Amino acid sequence: MQIGLVGLGKMGGNMRQRIRNAGHTVIGYDRNPEVSDVGSLAELAEKLTDSPKVVWVMVPEQVTDQVINDVAAVLNAGDIVIDGGNSKWRSDQVHADQLADKGIHFLDCGVSGGVWGLENGYALMVGGDAADVAVVQPVFDALKPAGDFGFVHAGGHGAGHFAKMVHNGIEYGIMQAYAEGWELLEASGEVTDVPAVFNSWREGTVIRSWLLDLLVRALQADPHLEKIEGYAADSGEGRWTVNAAVDLGVPVPTIAASLFARFVSQQQDSPSMKMVAAMRNQFGGHAVKAEADPK
Repeated sequence: MQIGLVGLGKMGGNMRQRIRNAGHTVIGYDRNPEVSDVGSLAELAEKLTDSPKVVWVMVPEQVTDQVINDVAAVLNAGDIVIDGGNSKWRSDQVHADQLADKGIHFLDCGVSGGVWGLENGYALMVGGDAADVAVVQPVFDALKPAGDFGFVHAGGHGAGHFAKMVHNGIEYGIMQAYAEGWELLEASGEVTDVPAVFNSWREGTVIRSWLLDLLVRALQADPHLEKIEGYAADSGEGRWTVNAAVDLGVPVPTIAASLFARFVSQQQDSPSMKMVAAMRNQFGGHAVKAEADPK
């Protein structure tokens, strides 16, 4: 099938390639002409000849509203817009209603996979009507990992981004636990090869995970994380998860504590946050701040 893809950054560019690798046609648009396939959204829409036309928006949350409005202006009734960015789930029904006024359909899709998605595939959490999901299913199948996992139609509008928000909240908690364990091992004096300990846990233990694999990868490059400042930004979804938990009366002490730990890291250097920063860089390509050379 054909699909338009707006936003060709770290994830969008790799998604375009993975979809193409599966044999589909992708018309990509980005403000950066060096990576864009077309010069404008109007040209993108013109080159999409399938009916309905499908356009996937993959841009930062701060500009999503405007980009969706701009995309809608070049589409027709019956076409489909997908928001695959890290948008707040409460915005999805708003977007669905606004687009419905023009007869345009809407899906929200939480996407996980970071910079490794091109090689490994992306986990996709989709919200919206089943009929619209069915139209886009070939692209979802192209993006997800091989096998039976990696895709879910989570529910109606907002369900996809709500599921991705909770996913990221859980991610905060797991990363924080690994990071605190690393700091304790480093401080003990009893353990002489901390990277080897973590590496030994990658198989046969109940705490093995891809995050653990990435942690080991970070330690192989910098065994004591001497090149990384103990600073980790919060993307917003951790805050939204805690806020949603408060609204629903659901206790999430681990996720809340991991969010507040990131706040602490933004105020002062923290050994455990070096590891959180290192893991974020491994899976998402997030920039890390290097400490000043003491020399």
